[in-house]
Amino acid sequence: MPRSELDSVAYAKSTNGRARAFDVLFEAQQYWQAMETFRQDRERNKKYTYGKQWDDYICVDGKQVKEEDYIKSQGNVALKNNLIRRMVQAVLGVYRSQAKEPTCTARDRDEQKYGETMSTVLQCNMQLNRMTEINARCMEEFLISGFVVQRKWFGWRENKLDCWTDYVQPNNFFIDNNMRDFRGWDVSCLGEVHDISFGELCERFAKSPADVKRFGEIYHDAKEPSKLGATYDYFGYPLQGYYDFLVPRDATRCRVIEVWRKESKPRYRCHDVNNGDVFKIDPEDFEEFVGSVNRERVREAQELGMDMEDVPLIQYEWFMDSYWYYYYLTPFGDILDEGETPYEHKSHPYVFKAYPFIDGEIHSFVSNVIDQQRYTNRLITMYDWIMRASAKGVLLFPKECLPDDMTMDDVADEWAQFNGVIMIKQPKTGTALPQQIANNCTQIGITELLNMQLKFFEDISGVNGALQGKPGYSGMSASLYNQQAQNATTSLLDILDTFSMFIREGATKDVKNIQQFYDTPRVFNIAGRNSTIVEYDPKKIRDVEFDLSIVESTATPTYRAMSNDILMKLFEMHAISVEQLLEHGEFPFADELLQSIKSQREQLEQGQVPDGISPELAQQAQQGANMEAVQRAQQMLQAA
Repeated sequence: MPRSELDSVAYAKSTNGRARAFDVLFEAQQYWQAMETFRQDRERNKKYTYGKQWDDYICVDGKQVKEEDYIKSQGNVALKNNLIRRMVQAVLGVYRSQAKEPTCTARDRDEQKYGETMSTVLQCNMQLNRMTEINARCMEEFLISGFVVQRKWFGWRENKLDCWTDYVQPNNFFIDNNMRDFRGWDVSCLGEVHDISFGELCERFAKSPADVKRFGEIYHDAKEPSKLGATYDYFGYPLQGYYDFLVPRDATRCRVIEVWRKESKPRYRCHDVNNGDVFKIDPEDFEEFVGSVNRERVREAQELGMDMEDVPLIQYEWFMDSYWYYYYLTPFGDILDEGETPYEHKSHPYVFKAYPFIDGEIHSFVSNVIDQQRYTNRLITMYDWIMRASAKGVLLFPKECLPDDMTMDDVADEWAQFNGVIMIKQPKTGTALPQQIANNCTQIGITELLNMQLKFFEDISGVNGALQGKPGYSGMSASLYNQQAQNATTSLLDILDTFSMFIREGATKDVKNIQQFYDTPRVFNIAGRNSTIVEYDPKKIRDVEFDLSIVESTATPTYRAMSNDILMKLFEMHAISVEQLLEHGEFPFADELLQSIKSQREQLEQGQVPDGISPELAQQAQQGANMEAVQRAQQMLQAA
């Protein structure tokens, strides 16, 4: 077959022309629509988490109405007790209290010092991107929807060229519905729907004034939003359930569809046995990187009289390579940008994690307790209705007892007063006297059912009272309370470790991007910590292979207190100096005190009197310095 037919991109360009953009759009749209069930479940879980718990539709007399509207039509109040929000906050508290961070370890132990340098650089990049806050919000998203996405990219932002991390809303993200690997390694197509302003569009894709003009013709409504009128929604509350792949909700925004999919083309897989390098090359580069090199090695071997079997030639084989190719498309079939992945990790810029992803299904942590939340709300509403409908202090007043000079309204007014007096006629024989009726109809088992549902809620979620910080019962031992909190944490271990793996995968792409794009030496210092100033040398670190692990953070108060205690013991044993104590300790005054000590030492070496030192001590230091000069002179004379 001709090579142009083996290259999927080249073949699409030669046969479909401009229509190939619609082929990519159609494929991406199918994948996006296949996630409609997920988006509906996510919206429902989000409503239950944030208190809108009566929005489900029910069928009444053949009509679909919301539960809240139906309850109001019956004259009742749709009450709710939001237990899901409390549960999510408890799990978020457990996640934040772990205080874990990714750490780099070089696979070659001789390069471990580079691993420590890369760990510091990675921590600085995480501080730049405010990853503590991003990961906490991503964890909340993971609990609500069971699907979390981040985008790792390199470029300009706020006049700074660096590696960035963006949170991606799952409603705007799509993956192919054939993926079944929990790790996401078998994904073949994914992408994101962007709604940006016309200025952002030109900043990202325009390379010349002609591009700006062409973009204005494509997005003519968004170019002049004043003529169209902006869409005024409540802030943070857009049209519920409005998701369209091609048309943005706000007509003043530019819809751009980013698609990353696997393409194929013929290539050569090469192995240079001389140095162990393994690489891929295109057929047009075969002569430069393989053919000429092998001929040169054969010529040199012949000159040296070597056996041809011992010549370390570059081994190669032809194969069909599957690689990542990106498209930035408009809804009208225009290609704003395209090309092979620019990242040296040869993958897409996204990091995503779905839970639990058995048979490709996503079931969130919140969805497990929605039924218990619904039944709890139902019991509370029923309890309120029964209490309002039961008789509470109703007066039975026979008509025969009503005086002639009073009406029933007068009796009701007098009854409502705390010192009221009601006159009645002398009742006839057999006539009942006025009496008050108070009926207690609430003790019908609702309290027991409600307590049972609350117990089910804790059992199903694994978030019990100890994990929420509730005080234990009277007489409970501290060990039992701690064990209950530990057991609750164990029940959450799966979802917490799954999210930690997501953080690790994101940090791996961060490290790869740092190695690729940090091409000049830089000095890094982690804010708020001492002795972490490192110099990043791209020539030494660029080709180092790192392994990422998630470990306990060294920035916690517990770790700082423990390290300070160890250093103080070493200092008391005279095992370290005061300078080493201040350099490696976590003291709030360490930097200023260390700088003062170094300054005084320099003054003493120059024969000056440091500030704050007594004259006697300065004279002794000066005499010591003079004696050292005499000793050095004697040594020089003896050597002569």
